[in-house]
Amino acid sequence: MPISTKKGDKGFTGLLGGRRVPKYHLRPETYGTLDELNSFLGMARAISKDRNVRKILFHIQNHLFIIGSELALSGRDRDLLKGEIAQKEVDWLGRLSTDFEALLKPEPGFIISGETQISSILDVARAVSRRVERLVAKMKSKKMLHNLRILEYLNRLSDVLYLLARYEEKKAHVKLKHPSYHPFF
Repeated sequence: MPISTKKGDKGFTGLLGGRRVPKYHLRPETYGTLDELNSFLGMARAISKDRNVRKILFHIQNHLFIIGSELALSGRDRDLLKGEIAQKEVDWLGRLSTDFEALLKPEPGFIISGETQISSILDVARAVSRRVERLVAKMKSKKMLHNLRILEYLNRLSDVLYLLARYEEKKAHVKLKHPSYHPFF
């Protein structure tokens, strides 16, 4: 199948199942933002020197492909899907979050991103994951979301990405910076 089909030249795209919608439709907006997230995770995976972090990010990227196909499904024809996010994937992220939180013992509060290249990319990915989560919540409110586990997964994912960023900073021996107000810059 060629990369360029020219079928989207008029501002429409095809969903899984064949239905065509405008490119600004909520479905392509959501799975397009998911693709953006997956790209940032790929960048983080390429830069991380930690084998375990790379392995975790690779698994998450694979899960995001599954989620993307679920979000692109235009009807209830679930047999078109090669898989779906289940409770075991949500639980896996929950366990990762618990394990990293126990290891890091993070202080509550906001942090200023930018301490290391890898943690910065993971923080951008976390912010994009929150945007995807908001879009998926909007799909749910419009009764366009068939698998509610996706919303749970995305909620856990942003926590894991936050913790992975802090883990990378800890390995680099970086002291976290918390925001403070300075009236003059």
